[in-house]
Amino acid sequence: MPDPADPSPNDAALLADWAAQIRAWARELGFADAGIATQSLDDDSAHLQRWLDDGLHGGMAWMAQHASLREAPARLLPGTVTVISARLDYRPSAEDAEAVLADPEAAYISRYALGRDYHKLMRSRLKKLAERMAEAIAPHGYRVFADSAPVLEKALARNAGLGWIGKHTLLLNREAGSWFFLGEIYTDLPLAPSAEAPVSAHCGSCSACIDICPTQAIIAPYRLDARRCISYLTIEHHGDIPEDLRPLIGNRIFGCDDCQLVCPWNRYAKLDATPDFAPRHGLDAVRLIDLFAWTEAEYLQRTEGMALRRAGYHRWLRNLAVAMGNALADPALSSSASQALSDALAMRAAFPDSTVQSHIRWALQRRPAADSRSTAPRTG
Repeated sequence: MPDPADPSPNDAALLADWAAQIRAWARELGFADAGIATQSLDDDSAHLQRWLDDGLHGGMAWMAQHASLREAPARLLPGTVTVISARLDYRPSAEDAEAVLADPEAAYISRYALGRDYHKLMRSRLKKLAERMAEAIAPHGYRVFADSAPVLEKALARNAGLGWIGKHTLLLNREAGSWFFLGEIYTDLPLAPSAEAPVSAHCGSCSACIDICPTQAIIAPYRLDARRCISYLTIEHHGDIPEDLRPLIGNRIFGCDDCQLVCPWNRYAKLDATPDFAPRHGLDAVRLIDLFAWTEAEYLQRTEGMALRRAGYHRWLRNLAVAMGNALADPALSSSASQALSDALAMRAAFPDSTVQSHIRWALQRRPAADSRSTAPRTG
């Protein structure tokens, strides 16, 4: 191992040995793993362009606007010669996901969004790693990214030896499955890649993620139609959710984990002990009707520092209305629960947003006619 007290930044052989040290520093800072990526991204860029050309990105216009910056890291940050990819595990100890999904009155929130928003934590740790490199190797120009810029993060992580891209388009790792976040350091330090070749894919003939998708958004292996994806529909999509997809969303109000929950590789994922990602406000086992009662002030206060803020209050209510409508259509729902949900929806029927209003009307219409009681819209 080279001597940190006597670095020789111009010595390529010396710099090649730093990969193992950077990985060790990353783990000391709380990352599960890290590696130095090759920047061979031509095939990935072509795959992205085909996806964009087919309009599968839906309303995410920024994906097309900045596509060229993803093709080569130096286009995004001039002077970049090395990319370090880091993995941060997040699988929280939470209420059983399958049990929540099976309960029509419960609200399902994607496991990554139950606790603290990972972006700031990821960037803070990446900066500490970059500073450690500056102290021990050599001063360097760098920027850190955590889903905050046009970066082909999964391809770079694969090239760094952190895993392979699965048929659901997420990165998979033998030890962690897919329950992790990715972040990058772009630097002008000329470090050698960690692996001579990317990790080979280990999905084989398995199609569990494709088969389980509630909306059939994975239209082919490695090909996702965002316009049908529940994560896109409940988080990124503005306006009305297509009516034909609403019944398929079930009780998922923010994101979707089905393709991860069914993936065999996630059997090996361990619970992460990071307190930041522990569920807040009991959101891993909360009732739809309770969340629908939140005022905007309560929503802003309780989601402070969380990824849930991304939806915004109006989309939050829209998503809840869809889930409540699906609950009303469930024949197993008790008459008292049906009445309570109907009353809660009717109380907000005059909410001052046309999208929320239309989804509430749709939800109330989901209640079986034979079970309809006093659901006349109320004001106030």
